[in-house]
Amino acid sequence: MASTAAGKQRIPKVAKVKNKAPAEVQITAEQLLREAKERELELLPPPPKQKITDEEELNDYKLRKRKGFEDNIRKNRTVISNWIKYAQWEESLKEIQRARSIYERALDVDHRNITLWLKYAEMEMKSRQVNHARNIWDRAITILPRVNQFWYKYTYMEEMLGNVAGCRQAFERWMEWEPDEQAWHSYINFELRYKEVDKGRTIYERFVIVHPKVKNWIKYARFEEKHGYIAHGRKVYERSVDFFGEDYVDENLFVAFAKFEEAQKEFERVRVIYKYALDRIPKHQAQELFKFYTMFEKKFGDRRGIEDVIVSKRRFQYEEEVKANPHNYDAWFDYLRLVENDADPDTVREVYERAIANIPPIQEKRHWKRYIYLWINYALYEELEVKDPERTRQVYQASLDLVPHKKFTFAKIWLLYAQFEIRQKNLQGARRVMGTAIGKCAKNKLLKGYIELELQLREFDRCRKLYEKYLEFSPENCTTWIKFSELETILGDVERARAIFELAIGQPRLDMPEVLWKSYIDFEIEQEDFGNTRNLYKRLLQRTQHVKVWISYAKFELSIDGPDRLQKCRQIFEEANKGMRSCEEKEERLMLLESWMDFEKDFGSDGAMDRVRKLLPEKVKKRRKLTAEDGSDAGWEEYYDYIFPEDAANQPNLKLLAMAKMWKRQQIVEEDEDMGEKSPERSPEMVEETSSPPSAAAPPENDSDRNSVTEMEQEKNGSRDDDGSSSSDSNDEDGKKESREEEESSDSRYEKKSREEEESRDSRYEKKSREEEESSDSRYEKKSREEEESRDSRYEKKSREEEESSDSRYEKKKGVCWIMWRSARRSARRSARRSALKSH
Repeated sequence: MASTAAGKQRIPKVAKVKNKAPAEVQITAEQLLREAKERELELLPPPPKQKITDEEELNDYKLRKRKGFEDNIRKNRTVISNWIKYAQWEESLKEIQRARSIYERALDVDHRNITLWLKYAEMEMKSRQVNHARNIWDRAITILPRVNQFWYKYTYMEEMLGNVAGCRQAFERWMEWEPDEQAWHSYINFELRYKEVDKGRTIYERFVIVHPKVKNWIKYARFEEKHGYIAHGRKVYERSVDFFGEDYVDENLFVAFAKFEEAQKEFERVRVIYKYALDRIPKHQAQELFKFYTMFEKKFGDRRGIEDVIVSKRRFQYEEEVKANPHNYDAWFDYLRLVENDADPDTVREVYERAIANIPPIQEKRHWKRYIYLWINYALYEELEVKDPERTRQVYQASLDLVPHKKFTFAKIWLLYAQFEIRQKNLQGARRVMGTAIGKCAKNKLLKGYIELELQLREFDRCRKLYEKYLEFSPENCTTWIKFSELETILGDVERARAIFELAIGQPRLDMPEVLWKSYIDFEIEQEDFGNTRNLYKRLLQRTQHVKVWISYAKFELSIDGPDRLQKCRQIFEEANKGMRSCEEKEERLMLLESWMDFEKDFGSDGAMDRVRKLLPEKVKKRRKLTAEDGSDAGWEEYYDYIFPEDAANQPNLKLLAMAKMWKRQQIVEEDEDMGEKSPERSPEMVEETSSPPSAAAPPENDSDRNSVTEMEQEKNGSRDDDGSSSSDSNDEDGKKESREEEESSDSRYEKKSREEEESRDSRYEKKSREEEESSDSRYEKKSREEEESRDSRYEKKSREEEESSDSRYEKKKGVCWIMWRSARRSARRSARRSALKSH
């Protein structure tokens, strides 16, 4: 930095760069280096060649070179390359003594340098100084015995010189250090080059001890096989199997052993070797073994041998599965099934003992259900296959001692044990077993099995006692009562059977009372005691009014031959219909009427059929509001309801609806007549519009409107019935009186006329209604889908508003509704007649 006169430092000015943008062409370091190499900027020209012509110049040259080498060594004597260059330069001048001196000096600096020893020995061998070379190799292997290169060079030199004894001695010295496998192979190959097979065998013996690997044993055996010593080779394989034992087995050893025996045509030996190996090697390590075994059996074996291979493979698979999860009882079952087909009893017992040793850890029946079958299969195997009853008895006893009977039991094993004792003609033992079972843990299956056992033995007194015990244990079991009664019936004691049935139906709690009553009734029918049967039906109907009981009762009366059987059957149907009027299940009531209708078709007259047909209900589609679990609105659903004529007579709203339907039907018939007369003046739609009643009294045109009307009227009638009040306005009472008077006169006239016209009108109406139904259904469905979404919202909104005001409006309008509807009907008839006259 420059300083001013005042002593202050002055900062030099920095050159300003005007254009700081990067250059268009960028140069990298790689490009700089490549350019320098292409231009050879760093290469120095070679020194000029020097030609020496006299000895002084040569000595001077030597002095300068030696001085340079010595200077380099003096600067860094640990750099062995300087020593080697120095020695090689002296060697090139044939100065062997100087070169040897340099190598010795270098060895004093670093005697563990392998390259230095190699160069030193190579120099001596090149100069044919054999004793010097031997001396150097001997020193090298003494100092560095683990360097294999020295040994290879040394033995190779001795062999090249023909000194076989010296080479063998060097190999022996080398083998004392237990080198790697290649060194042993070199020694063996050396002996084989001079036909020393026995010495090679001796070396192999030492080799497999020093390096105990499977491949070395295989090489040893192949060595014996190659030189024709088959017995020695087999012995080597056998020794190798014994040497490795069962802990360190390898599939390659057994494969090689089997191939050796296969080459000697010893096929049975091969098969034994493969089976021995498969029994001791894990499955995941024996893939190649299975492969070669299968190939061998395909080449030299029969079908049985191939199956043995597959069985062995499956056996190893099951062994792996049960080792992975000992509580996998399905794997144990498969394994035992495989072993039972192809194994001796001792082996099978061993596998069974291993399987049953895996007791479920939790004392819950669902964990024991599969396990207990191991014991059952074990006992059956001992009994059926081995024919050893004493051992079978021990298996059953051990299984029963193992099961915790206080928490749960298995009736199957108790019954199997008792049946086994019977097969052994030990009846007292079987009864003792079943008595113990019932005393320890009584259950339905045990009692049933014991009773069946005594029945087979025809011990009926014991069966009676057992049934009594069974009913004391489980009095609500209807099946037991029925079986007990059947037993007494078979034995011919009818009164005892009837008493059992009476006791049964008198029980306060039964699991299937309908089955019990049916069995009792069937019993009385079989005994042809029809009076008791009728009494039973009446007693049963006092307890339940089920439709199937009524139908069965009617069929029973129909099945009895007698002059008044049809009358009794019809009377039962009538009583059933009266009794089921208050039944909420309308489907059951419909079922009863349909059954009655079938009866009248088969046995009744036309009048009776018409009478029953009038009792049949009308199927009506309705809608009801759904509510979700959380109380929210879930929309509307359609359902079918049945309206019986007897119920409709009690509800004037339904009668009004029926009359409105009849009015509409009459309108359609009149339109058909007008169309038949080919009236072009007015269309049916116009006639329907002019002849329709007022909107307040018009019948609903679709199911939703009709359902809303019927629901409102039913609610209103229900509320009026519940209140029981007779208060109403004077106007309403007058309107009701007038409407009743008009209704009586008009109904009689209308019914009389309608009966005359109904027969001719029904055929035309049905024909047109079928045609209209097909078209109207499609139009209605299409329209209903479009309107349903908007209708729901509007209906909900409107229903809330109308519910508040409907009560007052309904009371006022109901009295006027009948009069308006009658007047509208009369005006519609007049207009229809006028139009007909005009058309004529």
